[in-house]
Amino acid sequence: MTTDELDSIVASARRAFAGAATPAHLENAKAQFTGKAGRITDLMKGLGALSVEAKKARGAAINAAKQAIEAALSERRQQLADAELQAQLKAEALDISLPGRLREPGGLHPVSLTMERIERIFASMGFDVADGPEIESDWHSFTSLNNPPNHPARSMQDTFYVDIDGDDGIPYNLRPHTSPMQVRYAHQHIKKYADQVKAGGTMPEIRVIAPGRTYRVDSDATHSPMFHQCEGLWLGENVSFKDLKVVFTDFCRTFFESDDLALRFRPSFFPFTEPSAEIDIQFQSGPMAGRWLEVAGSGQVHPAVVRNMGLDPEHYIGFAFGMGPDRLTMLRYGVNDLRLFFDGDIRFLRQFR
Repeated sequence: MTTDELDSIVASARRAFAGAATPAHLENAKAQFTGKAGRITDLMKGLGALSVEAKKARGAAINAAKQAIEAALSERRQQLADAELQAQLKAEALDISLPGRLREPGGLHPVSLTMERIERIFASMGFDVADGPEIESDWHSFTSLNNPPNHPARSMQDTFYVDIDGDDGIPYNLRPHTSPMQVRYAHQHIKKYADQVKAGGTMPEIRVIAPGRTYRVDSDATHSPMFHQCEGLWLGENVSFKDLKVVFTDFCRTFFESDDLALRFRPSFFPFTEPSAEIDIQFQSGPMAGRWLEVAGSGQVHPAVVRNMGLDPEHYIGFAFGMGPDRLTMLRYGVNDLRLFFDGDIRFLRQFR
């Protein structure tokens, strides 16, 4: 076979490759020239019958033709790949003239905003902030607060229990209030200043709030099985009910940013305080004007509770209170259904960003 004939085969291969519209067609065209039964393969098989010199010259020419065919094949493969990519880009094209989708900025939950606000206000009055376990022992949740087993007042705080028994044989519970932190904090406070007292010094007053999640078997428009509570405690040698009224009045007027606010303390009953009082507020203007709204329970700390804190009730006296940040949030923002805070509806929550 002459050089012209090899050139003709190469030219035929180039035409076949150029006419292949898809990668599959291209591979079929390749088989006609370099496949097992292809024209170049047949020529290579015929080299065995030639002399050494002829084989060398003929083999070099066939290899050159094969390389030219493979180069044309690679070029056409790249052309088909480029065409496919362009078609894909055209089909999936982005209109860069349109504005991008911006992710909305996040924000704190309204109840979290209230909790932070409460902490800031009481911190300005010298109160510490305590935190503690949400799974509590029966002693901390009830007995230490003058609420022993089978006491009828326990029905006011029916809670959830977990399948773990405490040292007293009573199952642990999901705390129904954050009052246990008052007892825990008092024990820590006494331990912290024990050496100072032994050396003849005095122990600083206990002034603390305990905000956090609590749990009770209750659910309606104004109650939730999980809710938030903030307990407060001030114990010293001369802390009276008058101090409670001053502190809580100042807190409410600061929280609602209004001096046009009246408070009243209604006699009530709590096992951990004596005397006890419900705290109501009344707005003097606005949509809530004239209505009395209950916001907290309070009272002088019961001597039995002071004793369970590790203190002598003959020397230490003070007050405690407990309020619901969820309800305060409802009043501050005009929300009429507590469940909205826990539904996770972004349309509701974005109002507080």
